[in-house]
Amino acid sequence: MAPPQKQMRPGRQLAVLGAIFVVLYLLVFFGGGASGSWQDRLEPKLGLDLVGGTRLTLEATNTVDGQAPTAENLEEARQIIESRVNAFGVAEAEVVTEGDRNIVISLPGENRDLTEVGSAAELRFRKVLQIADGSGAAANPAPSPTDTPSATPSGSAAPSDSAAPSDSASPSATGSASPTPSSSVQVTASPTGGAGGGAAAPTETPTASPSVTPTPSASSSPSATPAASDSAPPVPASVEEQRRAVEQKVGAAAWEAANALQSPNDLTTDPSLVEKLKPFASLTDREVAVLPAQVQFNVPQITCAQLDARPPASISAVDQQVVACEFGGIKYLLDQAKVVGTDINDANAVLDQTSQWVVSLDFTNSGQEKWTALTREAFNNEGAACDPSALGDSGNCRVAVVLDNEVVSSPEILGVLTSNSQITGNFTQQDASDLASTLRYGALPVTFEPQAQQNVTATLGASHLRAGLLAAGIGMLLVIIYSFFYYRLLGSVIFLSLVLSALLVFGALVVLGRQIGFTLTLAGIAGMIVSLGVAADSFVIYFERLKDEIREGRSPRSAVSRAWVRARRTIISANAITLMSAVVLYIVSVGVVKGFAFALGLATILDLVVVFLFRHPIMTMFARTRAFLSPRVSGLGRALPARAKPAQPRNPRSKEA
Repeated sequence: MAPPQKQMRPGRQLAVLGAIFVVLYLLVFFGGGASGSWQDRLEPKLGLDLVGGTRLTLEATNTVDGQAPTAENLEEARQIIESRVNAFGVAEAEVVTEGDRNIVISLPGENRDLTEVGSAAELRFRKVLQIADGSGAAANPAPSPTDTPSATPSGSAAPSDSAAPSDSASPSATGSASPTPSSSVQVTASPTGGAGGGAAAPTETPTASPSVTPTPSASSSPSATPAASDSAPPVPASVEEQRRAVEQKVGAAAWEAANALQSPNDLTTDPSLVEKLKPFASLTDREVAVLPAQVQFNVPQITCAQLDARPPASISAVDQQVVACEFGGIKYLLDQAKVVGTDINDANAVLDQTSQWVVSLDFTNSGQEKWTALTREAFNNEGAACDPSALGDSGNCRVAVVLDNEVVSSPEILGVLTSNSQITGNFTQQDASDLASTLRYGALPVTFEPQAQQNVTATLGASHLRAGLLAAGIGMLLVIIYSFFYYRLLGSVIFLSLVLSALLVFGALVVLGRQIGFTLTLAGIAGMIVSLGVAADSFVIYFERLKDEIREGRSPRSAVSRAWVRARRTIISANAITLMSAVVLYIVSVGVVKGFAFALGLATILDLVVVFLFRHPIMTMFARTRAFLSPRVSGLGRALPARAKPAQPRNPRSKEA
């Protein structure tokens, strides 16, 4: 086969390579996202292990009905968590699934607590049916809870509360409520229809103070009626098994006594119950979570500390009564959820008229109808469902806003409300924004438990970066030293090729970091170091093929073209295998391994560009120089003498000698 030397125009191929460099670095310095000084524009996006930051692993737990999370639910949860993280306003965040149970969140360049982004964010609006003391003081027979039997129904136990109705600002409500009611709901719409003109001011009474919680015995009798246990859905078999395990742990006597209680105040009439119910104080949070709502509420030994520590989604069921606590040790028996988080169309952090940060809730059409119906039900106390101890100062039911397992606030409803609401309180801008983003993107379909959170300091990240760059530099230096030692002049081709490949890879990293958010990690640097070996292999294939052509009797100039034709297919095959391996690894891997695969594949592709547009053209140009024909300079010393030996007998002078 005739060598394609006549068709070879090295200048044209080198011009194409130069054009690629010009376009690439124009994008680096002036492309989209380029800003700051020239040095800033040359900085690629670095990963968490190189610049520091936070990494959190969330482990998916089984849902309440015992079903394991599906791949679809895990992916949906990942997308919601990614939206929550991006709402922080930070860049370069990475949220990936790991295996079939974990989601890993990486936030480079910033150390912050990420545990809240994995909260279920299941918002529920429930009527407050009863109030009890959740501090555990009622389980101690020493204090007598009968000292204020007549004061609590009128709310006189908290004199400062009486001023709250006239002051509609939420900060005053929080000040007169229980020690730190973190927030309250302020209804922005004016009420419609309803029994009282007093409902014209859509203000709220504060959360009941701790002094109200020891409810009088007179209020305990209606407390049994709200517990509509007859209409409760069947209990899953898995929960029944756990309840039987709890029954065995506390003993039959304690279990029977707990189920026979009609009110937390039953202990005042039968002091012997204190000793019987004592085993309930030793239950874990998971064991408390499987108890019936009436047991959780009526047994004083079950405290708010145990209830707050229950696993996520413990009270997510909308068709069941539940028990939850508000900050300060107030335990609530709550009705079924009539309005849920999916009824909210949008949530935003805004400043109200008093320059306080609030979370504005915008209901959907159907959600607004449900909210209006719930406020009507609470305002009129339909069916006398709310115990007198749970009513507000104006005698109306209160509605608790429950986020996951905790009561955010529990305002009194002063009218039938037909518009949106606000969650207000002592919010900072960050707190309001975090809560709004959590509600805006919806509840997670899977419950998670945070595992160990890792904070990498910027100093440690810089140390990792120096180590990675040092390793890459040593690898390249060793390849270059070996190339000059073994190939001499040809080693300069290897050196220039590696420099050009490095410049192409670096420019591509900067551009890809801005366009698709690719971040360079230690694993990515490792992938580039591995690519050096792939590039070195292509050199060896080409140069050794060149020596074979010269040994077969061809001139160096013709050998360059013929060696390229024969070596080209092998080089393409070897790089294609490496590229396919990188693609497969990228598809099936998770986390930082993806960065390794991406960097390896990118470096391999750019190495092929350099092979075709630089290495072969520059070798064609070298073949036309005298230095290339010198055995000592070219690196072809062993091949050129073997070619020259057959020509020596034809020299007439040597024959005469």
